[in-house]
Amino acid sequence: MMTVRCYLAPSSIEGLGVYCHDSIKKGDVIWRFDQRFDRLIPETDLDDLPPHMLEFIERYTYYIETHPGFVALDVDEGRFMNHSESPNCAFPEPELGRALCDIPAGVELTCDYSSFIRGEIVFQPSRHRVDGQAATA
Repeated sequence: MMTVRCYLAPSSIEGLGVYCHDSIKKGDVIWRFDQRFDRLIPETDLDDLPPHMLEFIERYTYYIETHPGFVALDVDEGRFMNHSESPNCAFPEPELGRALCDIPAGVELTCDYSSFIRGEIVFQPSRHRVDGQAATA
């Protein structure tokens, strides 16, 4: 669950991104795992999903070390956080995200996907229509 007030807007990285509404200080908690808003889905439940739902699951879920056998899906804006090689947020603990630096209001929040992706990071085509442009694929 995002612990800071944020909003979605077009991203120069890809599709939509998560932007902070208010300034954030270095070290502030920006996300905390909360089962009310971060849904755990047993990996065994993914076996019989139709292809379009598997694509959704592959794009928006992630692994949390503290919940083996499950993938997590954020219900809030957190699932739209984009990857960066120079992120301004990090996940130093499996169930906690923090700001790596002071982040002014209106800046996109980014993270390094390798913190919670198994294997190679694979980017899918955009699923969003931003500024009148159609989603690809």
